[in-house]
Amino acid sequence: MRKNIVAGNWKMNNDLSETETLIRELKQQNKISDAEVMIAPSFTNLWQAFNSLKDSTIEVIAQNMHFAESGAYTGEVSATMIKSLGVKTVILGHSERRAYFNETDELLAKKVDAALKNEMRVIFCFGEELKDRKSGNHEHIVENQIKNALFHLEASAFKNIVLAYEPVWAIGTGETASPEQAQDMHAFIRQTLASKYSKDLANSVSILYGGSCKPSNAKEIFSKPDVDGGLIGGAALNADDFFAIVNSF
Repeated sequence: MRKNIVAGNWKMNNDLSETETLIRELKQQNKISDAEVMIAPSFTNLWQAFNSLKDSTIEVIAQNMHFAESGAYTGEVSATMIKSLGVKTVILGHSERRAYFNETDELLAKKVDAALKNEMRVIFCFGEELKDRKSGNHEHIVENQIKNALFHLEASAFKNIVLAYEPVWAIGTGETASPEQAQDMHAFIRQTLASKYSKDLANSVSILYGGSCKPSNAKEIFSKPDVDGGLIGGAALNADDFFAIVNSF
């Protein structure tokens, strides 16, 4: 049975003091829930966050990593470095990495391979922009992003992969994705996996929604049969809002 997951991506927010304060607030709110709860602080605060939450059910995860084990890649961080802290899950392919740092499907395939080689779990992100949605090309874009980065993998690899659909057009644009639109795309993603592998595999993979999920819409979105949780941005920086989303299951 696939897992419900709520992962908070803090992006480039919170210095050390702010990280410590937010973690204290999260620990006070954290209770037994029907979802796995994760947070992704900045690299500079991963160790502090991991240490502070090692006795908690909240998992600390990384926002990104390089595909190489080591080498002359100034400013980059490898899977082995992240794992040495105790962190075992990494977000790859986030829309901001694709847009601002020109990450391609081919590069992301190498990152996915490196993470899996190091026995890490991957939250793999993908999604279409507004022009793709308006042109009706959204399913084609999403299908290609999944195929190009993941379809070289053996079926067994998917036990360590979580998918995260990001409708880029619904993040900070004034446009809104309805719960029905989220469900339609999640069902299409599951169908895409089934066409390559099997229906059983497709039904075992958790698919998160990453399009401006917040306390006011989380319950309706999470009620959809193919939505297994959320990759949360801005709302993850407020403990009350984040756990309101967690408790929406």
